[in-house]
Amino acid sequence: MSIPPSSRKVEQQLTIADNGLKWPEPPVFESKEDERRDRKIRLAACYRIFSMHGFDAGIAGHISCRDPILTDHFWVNPLGVHFSRIRVSDLVLVDHTGRIVDGIHPINAAAYAIHSRIHQARPDVVAAAHSHSRYCTTYASFGELIPPITQEAVGFYNSHSLFDGYNGIAADTSEGDLIAQALGPNKAVICRHHGVFTVGETLEEAVSWYLRAERACEQVLLARAAGTPKQIDPDMAAYTVKQVGSPRAGWFGLQPLLDKVLAEQTDLYE
Repeated sequence: MSIPPSSRKVEQQLTIADNGLKWPEPPVFESKEDERRDRKIRLAACYRIFSMHGFDAGIAGHISCRDPILTDHFWVNPLGVHFSRIRVSDLVLVDHTGRIVDGIHPINAAAYAIHSRIHQARPDVVAAAHSHSRYCTTYASFGELIPPITQEAVGFYNSHSLFDGYNGIAADTSEGDLIAQALGPNKAVICRHHGVFTVGETLEEAVSWYLRAERACEQVLLARAAGTPKQIDPDMAAYTVKQVGSPRAGWFGLQPLLDKVLAEQTDLYE
């Protein structure tokens, strides 16, 4: 299988704008079929990225990506296939009722119960990401928002929320409704005793925010273990989040790592 066509490439340029930074724009596709193929390739690659970071705790965790043709359907990983081995042909297409439309594998019940509700509640969301990663899960036990103590953490300033409840494994859509409600218009939600969910207007944005959330939670935990960290001034935090926390910043931030995986792990195209 060949590398995606060069038309998918974008100008790698970052410029200064009035509010801080102007990021490159995602590509526009000639057809929805091309866009679907591209999303599936990159979704498989994003699972490889999760594996690279150790975000593969048994069968827990999932990244969903809205289908560009059947917009009330989403692609997700098959149950029981290790993230490092997921290929395009392994991905499963599910509608919002839980019916598998394309794919030969079952899926995680929690992936349907939560992600279907997030995609229904947020038509602007193309992708949602979640894992039982070490630092996001540990930090979620506090039942607190991420304080703006670093440039990583300030990316979530006034743009993430808290689901301050825990009802066991989220195998029912009612739990998904509660999480989607708690998420609101934000880019992330911390679910107490469970972990973090991130969303984005693009697949890359959702995954990028998850990587950033993991680093931010690690930094907060380390800083608290060492002492009492100071928070960034509210005015500066509000300004900085416009620079590093915009949808385009999230999308562009994943490109170098994504390009590396796409070039080196070509079996994922199968």
